[in-house]
Amino acid sequence: MRNNTSDGSAAEVSQWAEGAHGNAAHLAAMVGVTREQFEADPLASLPGLQNYVSRLPLGEFEQSDWITLHTDLVSFLGDVLVRRRGAHWMKVDDPEAPTGYRYFIEGTGFDGQAHQVEPYDVVMEEFEHLPIDIARMLANAEAVLHVSSAPQGDD
Repeated sequence: MRNNTSDGSAAEVSQWAEGAHGNAAHLAAMVGVTREQFEADPLASLPGLQNYVSRLPLGEFEQSDWITLHTDLVSFLGDVLVRRRGAHWMKVDDPEAPTGYRYFIEGTGFDGQAHQVEPYDVVMEEFEHLPIDIARMLANAEAVLHVSSAPQGDD
């Protein structure tokens, strides 16, 4: 996989990042966090978001419900990593993906190296280990990026 950094791609990534931020802000508003609170600290929405997902009737979800929840959590996760950890969205070529590319978050770890995580995979992993735990999901992504304070093993 390669980072696709053409000017057109940079504009696409910027648009993607803005969309994710807007969706995360909308999600925060839905759980009672004002735009001002969310802009000051995206984690302000974590308790409300956890309460929201904990109350969802996941056993009754249809595919469209899972897709919506997945998209919302990807937006939240990506936005927190971008805004609190100085990471950024990037578009990576992937001939095996249906679109030919995927979006990753890249950040510089405490080790000074660049690391990447795919928020879609992190959220999907959370869905496979119910109940959904937003803090665990975020911690898993931070561990992959090497931006958490926990010691990191060799990858």
